[in-house]
Amino acid sequence: MDPAVIVLAALAFLYWLGSRRTVTPARTRNTQIVRASCFYLGLFTLLVALSSPIDTISEKLFWVHMVQHVLLIMVAAPLIVYARPWIRIWRSVPLGTRRTVAHSFSSGGRLSPLAHLGGYLGRPAPSFILFSVVLLGWHVPFMFDATLSSSAAHVLEHSLFFGTALMFWKQVIPSAPLHVTLAPSERVLYLIGAMVVSWALAVVLALSAHPLYSHYAHLLSRPGGLSAIGDQHIAAGIMWVPGSVTFVIVMFVYIHRWLMPPASAPAGAARLAGEH
Repeated sequence: MDPAVIVLAALAFLYWLGSRRTVTPARTRNTQIVRASCFYLGLFTLLVALSSPIDTISEKLFWVHMVQHVLLIMVAAPLIVYARPWIRIWRSVPLGTRRTVAHSFSSGGRLSPLAHLGGYLGRPAPSFILFSVVLLGWHVPFMFDATLSSSAAHVLEHSLFFGTALMFWKQVIPSAPLHVTLAPSERVLYLIGAMVVSWALAVVLALSAHPLYSHYAHLLSRPGGLSAIGDQHIAAGIMWVPGSVTFVIVMFVYIHRWLMPPASAPAGAARLAGEH
């Protein structure tokens, strides 16, 4: 069994179990169905990215490897953040274990330094920096080639991509009980900044006159007869266009809300305001 399949199946089971232990009010039931669907779709996206022919073909084609990264960062992570699965997964754990863990992370507990570190790294600026550094750093040629020669480095790369993407997207997509501190206008700027970072990577890949990654440059043949530089240019296009779709969708949601006039006050409240 692929370890990724086991982990994803365990998460799906824990979410299902936690959902059975969570009472959903009737007024939010339809919304919860949508969120649950997004969570399972996010897990399925991770499964496709990590344990499907995509993972095998990515060793032969750089552009397929880039599709894998886009699925992790721009599809699976925002879907799971939007799903807000944290409380339901937490409730799948036995109550006694939850109390022990919560006490360990509370002030004065053994793991309280980790809680403080997590709180700091979960702020907007550190999350943005980590997201950008991880995205760009793993595409430095010697780092990227290392992931193709070491399975441990490959797992670490994907784990950091997905983990920092969760940290990034929770800054712009409400995911209770995690807090969003940015105003709608600030979220738009936050998204633009991250999109510029991804575009910078795409531009470097597209304008390079020679293949940047020795693993792909030295392959004797590729599916479809692609050249190494052609493969790299397609990868740049995937990072540039499909890799920007989620940024643009979330950005336009907040631009729309930002430009919408404030909701009018109820008639009774307006009448009372006029009388005073």
